[in-house]
Amino acid sequence: MNTMTLWHISGWGFAALALAALLVGFSKTAVSGANTVSLAVFAAVLPARASTGVLLPLLIAGDLLAVATYRRHAHWPTLWRLFPAVAVGVVVGTLFLVWAGDGVVRTSIGAILLLMAGVTLWRRRTADRPDDPDEVTTRAGRAKAGSYGVLGGFTTMVANAGGPVMSMYLLSAGFRKLGFLGTSAFFFLIVNVSKVPFSAGLGLIDGNSLLLDAALVAFVVPGAFLGKWAVNRINQRLFEQLVIAATIVGGLQLLLR
Repeated sequence: MNTMTLWHISGWGFAALALAALLVGFSKTAVSGANTVSLAVFAAVLPARASTGVLLPLLIAGDLLAVATYRRHAHWPTLWRLFPAVAVGVVVGTLFLVWAGDGVVRTSIGAILLLMAGVTLWRRRTADRPDDPDEVTTRAGRAKAGSYGVLGGFTTMVANAGGPVMSMYLLSAGFRKLGFLGTSAFFFLIVNVSKVPFSAGLGLIDGNSLLLDAALVAFVVPGAFLGKWAVNRINQRLFEQLVIAATIVGGLQLLLR
């Protein structure tokens, strides 16, 4: 694996990674999708492919904190509908990583994120009423869950960028703030843990990456507590606007980097 050890990262580089780790915790308990900024920072400081292996354990740490905070608000019918499609997306993403270089990965994910943001904004402007999360059990709901699930599994496998895709799905399904956070917390904990064998098999997780994770995980915790404090002070409309804005920024970063 072409990764840098903890000892080869400059002081400024480590500071940037620490700030990105703080944002991981914040995104998990406040504004899902904001960790696309963390993805960009990690890819700038570390080799791009290797950065995904370093970031994954930190995301799992944030997921555990989010589940502990919002576990009572998860909508399990949505999760059960999503998981089979996500599994397909993870397998496709693994095969894609074997073939694709960094530039192709960044362009593909950036384009998908911007497309999802555009579709969500269009739906919010044209819909007569918000969708009901329980409509996931209808034929149309299953079809939408399947398409977003495949995209979410693909993007989370190739670039840890599934957050914005699933954020767009949960917003389009009419989830309120706490239901959104509880459902996404369990979703990403299960999906990210399932990705570990694939990432290890690709050589993206090794002793050096785990050593760096051990130094950075302490910054995820205060970020999560900061997010928990902030989410109670953000109204629903602002929450949705921040999620969409984070998705657009993340997509542009990937396309322009």
